[in-house]
Amino acid sequence: MFRIGSRTIKTALGAALAIAIAQFLQLDFYVSAGIITILSIQKTRRKSFQLSWIRLSACFIGLLFGVVFFELIGYNPLSLGLLLLLFIPTTVFLKIQDGIVTSSVIILHLYSTGYVTTDLIINELALIIIGIVCALLMNAYMPSVERDLQKRQQQVERLYSKIFHEFAIYVRYGDRDWDGKEIADAAKLLDAAQEIAMQNLDNHILRYDDQYFHYFEMRGKQLEIIERMMPLLTTIEVQIKQGEMIGEFMEELSEGVTPKNTAYFFIEKLDNIREVFNEMPLPKTRMEFKARSALFYLAYEIEQYLLIKQQFKPIQNYSIFR
Repeated sequence: MFRIGSRTIKTALGAALAIAIAQFLQLDFYVSAGIITILSIQKTRRKSFQLSWIRLSACFIGLLFGVVFFELIGYNPLSLGLLLLLFIPTTVFLKIQDGIVTSSVIILHLYSTGYVTTDLIINELALIIIGIVCALLMNAYMPSVERDLQKRQQQVERLYSKIFHEFAIYVRYGDRDWDGKEIADAAKLLDAAQEIAMQNLDNHILRYDDQYFHYFEMRGKQLEIIERMMPLLTTIEVQIKQGEMIGEFMEELSEGVTPKNTAYFFIEKLDNIREVFNEMPLPKTRMEFKARSALFYLAYEIEQYLLIKQQFKPIQNYSIFR
């Protein structure tokens, strides 16, 4: 499907603006300002800002290398080769290798001109500054992704609800025809959501605490625990009273998306269930012993799941309670 994204639009507008400004100022090689803008527009504001400083630094060093090598050795392929032979490792050493391409453009301008003057240096600096500033201006606008993140958040909630519903049925009634697809779906959804949340975090140059990023990180930790619960369920080969109690608890957990049902509430209820377990008669068969052991460990894993949620600060204006 043919689609033009916001980054494409910003790249086109930024390049056109940079070239227009450079051409208006009657700069030589004015199209290079557009090239620098295209290279400087990134996915996030923070990355664009960081790369702008890197490219600016690399261009200054490139100009210095060009002046020294071309004026001392001459404007010939040998001096250009020697220049690049030393310039590229220098940028790598200084960790500004992302500026090699833009710097090479400036270096080749010096080479093609065949001389170095103050006006030429000013011309090249102007091209660099115009290209970078236009890129930063274009990246000042970033489309909001909060609606997308909220949608993915709700999808994660539905998947987790379904997972605990299936867990509850298994614990209470035994094996059933469930392929665990929701767990794999949740893992894929969380990977995509965390990437978007990270981009949202990087779109704020100053210090910024993104609650969605922490939310999906928290859900990812919970998913690891959910994945550990799966093998435990398969070891429960008989239905016992304790299983019925844990199953009912899990069913409540799957439905507990209301302001009253917080992690604190569920942890307290789980503690009460375990106290009841301790007061029950000891198991009479080996199968019952294995089932009760698995249920005890399952209760421990559920507690770890809830403790992770308990430490999370809910997103403002949207309730997360399970």
